[in-house]
Amino acid sequence: MDVTIIPPDSELPVERAFSLSMTVRTFKGRRDVDIHLFRHTWHPAEEQDYDWDALIGPPIATESSVSPAEIAGSRLVLLESFTREERDRIVDFLTRQYQDRLTAILSRPLTFPIPAGLTGLSQVRAGENIGLVDFSRIRSYTLPIPLRGLYDLNQHKPIIATIETNP
Repeated sequence: MDVTIIPPDSELPVERAFSLSMTVRTFKGRRDVDIHLFRHTWHPAEEQDYDWDALIGPPIATESSVSPAEIAGSRLVLLESFTREERDRIVDFLTRQYQDRLTAILSRPLTFPIPAGLTGLSQVRAGENIGLVDFSRIRSYTLPIPLRGLYDLNQHKPIIATIETNP
């Protein structure tokens, strides 16, 4: 398993600033499925701890305006991310628990300011090929960090199609 932790280029403005994803060798009939991990709950007072004007920047597409709901999505990007300690605990758990089932773990720092107009992972709704992994339902998950993972099977070819094209 390849574990890649990309360090920040400079000092980060807040402690909660790390994204985390894992790649599962086989998952729901697909190979090398990327699952983007995120915190799905937090204490409401935590939202008051941040200087949002300094942390949220202009939208990526400068010709568009951003609604308050879109700014809220960009706030979620930060609130759903991890501190360095949380990230390290989750990486340790994943490597111990799933080392034979994962091909990669990747963490990188968020880029600041966070562009306005982003969508938080918790805002994405599950569907036929988009789903959520709820770690609280996994008996072996004992960390106090509320953790979910978002995957999109549309991004990965079915294993059967791979076998048929590679006899």
